[in-house]
Amino acid sequence: MPVPHQAQLVWQDAELAAIFHYDLHVFDSVAYNQTLNRITPIQDVNIFNPSQLDTDQWIRSVKAMGAKIAIITATHETGFAIYQSDANPYCMKVLKWRNGKGDIMRDFVRSCRKYGVLPGVYIGIRWNSFLGVHDFMMPKDGSQFQANRQVFYNHMCEGMTKELMSRYGDLAIVWYDGGGHGPELGGPDILPIVEKYQKNIIFYHNSQRADIRWGGSETGMVPYPCWGTYPFPYSHSKNQAIVFKCDNQLLKNGDANGAYYMPAMSDSPLRGYKGRHEWFWEPHDEQHIYPLDDLMKMYENSVGHNSTLIIGVAPDNRGLVPDEDVNRLKEFGDEIKRRYGIPLASVSGVGNMFSLNFKPAVKVNSAVISENITKGERVRSYRIEGKIKGKWRILSSGTCIGHKKIDTWEPQNVSALRLYIKMSEGKPYISAFSAHRY
Repeated sequence: MPVPHQAQLVWQDAELAAIFHYDLHVFDSVAYNQTLNRITPIQDVNIFNPSQLDTDQWIRSVKAMGAKIAIITATHETGFAIYQSDANPYCMKVLKWRNGKGDIMRDFVRSCRKYGVLPGVYIGIRWNSFLGVHDFMMPKDGSQFQANRQVFYNHMCEGMTKELMSRYGDLAIVWYDGGGHGPELGGPDILPIVEKYQKNIIFYHNSQRADIRWGGSETGMVPYPCWGTYPFPYSHSKNQAIVFKCDNQLLKNGDANGAYYMPAMSDSPLRGYKGRHEWFWEPHDEQHIYPLDDLMKMYENSVGHNSTLIIGVAPDNRGLVPDEDVNRLKEFGDEIKRRYGIPLASVSGVGNMFSLNFKPAVKVNSAVISENITKGERVRSYRIEGKIKGKWRILSSGTCIGHKKIDTWEPQNVSALRLYIKMSEGKPYISAFSAHRY
């Protein structure tokens, strides 16, 4: 039975993570256009000028949400590196800002450690508008010039990976968006570098390895069930005819009998309401911050479906997370605590039946179940029953539990609540069965 390694345990225990997108586009005063930005270089790199940059404020804002891991885009689609790179000449060394000495990656990691949040890094190498890289590759024309440029780009990506893995201490995750390709596909050989310098990291992802998988959408939610096991050692870099079939069903649901432990992640930008989907800050876009109810729906359908929720946070051109975003993140964190922070009662153990008794009867409308996933995901079928006026009544049922399953129902006055595990692979190890009311 597949079981998580230490970095995967840390990842799932975190439950909430944040990713900060910061690049030259924040400063261009135009609406972000992904298709155009991938093929259009920025005219003047010195538009980058965050006059009030405060990465402490960034991390305080997401810690208030409850994030235990924070990720920053060291490079994105422009190819510009927001740190002092020797491998990539298109980096902060060329800026007038801070006389070319700025290093936002360094500031970010220091802020994470200051506030007890684990740092991670996103390395965008799939697109590079400055060098003309599209989908990992230089334009293919069959010439030696093109081949030489590809060798240069692969070497540069390997060099950036080495810098980011070796200069900033232990990192919780490295995220190659769209994958890191792989040498067998003509891309850089990044995995050995990561494994050399970071022994306990979530690697996401390339055609050789993935420690987590994409949840199949950027809605911040995964459908149910969402098993933490998967049939392939990679997320979606290969076998795409299978992986993307039926609207990414395999990514969304996983595989109860999968040979690899690879839990799903659910990601969404905070500014994604009413048809928007803004990973980067844009002016006058506050009305598209998700309402609290939508964020709680995300939480219950990601964390509560055995996934980790990653919220995209967009610092502005001052170098600050806007007040409206800060306030909503805090409201989100406060509401999670209100609903699920302190249970009415809780029990744990090994077996098929777990009971909670209440004298007098109490009103209950939700339960949280967690397996001890160090033993693997064992539960295959369960139900929750409430004792109402002396009679047992089924309140909820399901299949997958994994790291966390949140069940909700209309409020009921119960004198007891019980979890019955009908089917499992071996003995069920339940780390918590808790009753809640909100």
